[in-house]
Amino acid sequence: MRDALPNASFIGFTGTPIEKADANTRAVFGDYISIYDIQRAVEDKATVPIYYESRLAKLELKASEKPKIDPDFEEATEGDEASHKEKLKTKWAALEAIVGADKRLGLIAADLVKHWEARLEVMDGKAMIVCMSRRICFELYEALRKLRSGWHGGGDDKGAMKIVMTGSKSDPLGWQPHIRSKARREALAKRFKNPKDLFKIVIVRDMWLTGFDAPCLHTMYLDKPMRSHGLMQAIARVNRVFRDKPGGLVVDYLGLAHELKQALAVYTESGGHGETAIDQEEAVVAMLTRYAICRDYFHLFNWSKWTTGTPAQKLSLLPAGQEHILAAAAKDPKPEEYRQRFLQGVTELSKTFALAVPHDKALAIRDDVGFFQAVCAAMTKGGGEKKKTGEERDAAIRQIISRAVASDEVVDIFAAAGLKKPDISILSDRVLAEVRDMPQKNLAVELLRKLLSVEIKVRSRKFLIQSKSFAGMLEQAIRKYQNRAIEAAAVIEELIKIAKDMRNADKRGEELGLTDEERAFYDALAENESAMQAMGSKELRVIATELVTQVRKSVTIDWTVRESARAKIRVMVKRILKKHGYPPDLQDEATRTVLAQAELLCADWAA
Repeated sequence: MRDALPNASFIGFTGTPIEKADANTRAVFGDYISIYDIQRAVEDKATVPIYYESRLAKLELKASEKPKIDPDFEEATEGDEASHKEKLKTKWAALEAIVGADKRLGLIAADLVKHWEARLEVMDGKAMIVCMSRRICFELYEALRKLRSGWHGGGDDKGAMKIVMTGSKSDPLGWQPHIRSKARREALAKRFKNPKDLFKIVIVRDMWLTGFDAPCLHTMYLDKPMRSHGLMQAIARVNRVFRDKPGGLVVDYLGLAHELKQALAVYTESGGHGETAIDQEEAVVAMLTRYAICRDYFHLFNWSKWTTGTPAQKLSLLPAGQEHILAAAAKDPKPEEYRQRFLQGVTELSKTFALAVPHDKALAIRDDVGFFQAVCAAMTKGGGEKKKTGEERDAAIRQIISRAVASDEVVDIFAAAGLKKPDISILSDRVLAEVRDMPQKNLAVELLRKLLSVEIKVRSRKFLIQSKSFAGMLEQAIRKYQNRAIEAAAVIEELIKIAKDMRNADKRGEELGLTDEERAFYDALAENESAMQAMGSKELRVIATELVTQVRKSVTIDWTVRESARAKIRVMVKRILKKHGYPPDLQDEATRTVLAQAELLCADWAA
């Protein structure tokens, strides 16, 4: 299109601009001409506000099951090659297996039934459940069916609950009733959009999350890792105006608050600023650098027929290209590393090429990039005789995971604070003002105490210094109140001041240009006033940024219990502090504080 119309202007219309490594809306179309964001749409009543409820299902491994996992895994994969076993281990140790554990799904199903029936009592409408795999969709359906058999219906025109997903005849037999043709899915969509139809609950993985409008849909249960534009597109399913619908509710079972906050910063103009659009010229430079690297792998190899040859000639280049790479790898001291470097090089070239298009320099190397990608794809196709069928092996490994994962109760974070479900922010001026104006002052103190305790507890998982400071302030204020040193009205004002100080602490991180993790380390370094005076804010900010990068690289799942791993990180922290001139007499104390801070963050980093 750009070749045909070289002087044309290209204008994009999108509700969720993309800002990723290999795809960026502004890099292609230029900066925004006009923005109509979520907040403006709500103010204009074009959409209803989205409310958020966190109901995290806590997970842990049973101590009695830990020693059995590896032996059981070896038995389940007996006869498979070692490399294939490692891939399976990675796959099933990943989130899908934990989230899809039978015990956890049973807990989620029970909580969801109770929650949804309570919602229906006060507002008629529809619900969507978003799962992270087709397997989990099916097994959650079965768990719900056991609890509420009346929700199940034998045909497409019956029943209150359906799964909408794609599939094929090779899928498990139990899934087949849920695999429908396009025409049947469209018929289900008509049922779901009809507010009078008994079809109330749909379970999906990817379908109906974009471009699907059902105004009567008011509740979404999220149990799938999502972020950025994908997350925003999904939750927008519940913000359509419908009759007296007050808002849409997003119920989060997986802890997506951080991803939601980041997405809101990008897609809500008034809520924050997204990352600066990548300059296309920078993308072109990066692309050409990676292109030169890939060309070097094919030194003295002629692939000109890829552009000018017949289909048969092009096809014949693929085995020849693979042979060229493998022959060069065989001469390298580390053949497998050489091969992996080539595959990684092509992957990086593909990403930068996607960003650089439609620049002339990108179009000029388009055919070469296609050849590199084709060779790369051919080399990554693996085979090997399977000793067990995939279904048998997956079922065996899934049983191991299911036995080893124990779920605790579902926690309603906001209900624990004794407050109504807030509109995303739980320290907003509106909430604080409502509590201040309550005629029951002692109850107001208790509500504020609970609210702040929950906030401090949440922050204690990430901000060591900040959480200690606010915990001390809260404890002191409540102790004065309990000793009747101050009246309820006075302590309410103190607690509101603490809440606003928390907000200001968050703003301070934004003003410093630091992420949450960087701010956590910054606070750890700045705790010592003499270090702050000697080095200044700017230098401490540089150290905090480097610490996050290097500690994140060094953290492993078991680093907190392996002294050798802790020692390695300790040395690395000291080296960074010394490099930047952190006062020598304060380095040991700072190192201990940084390690303690890292322990709070390592659970997410090592996951």
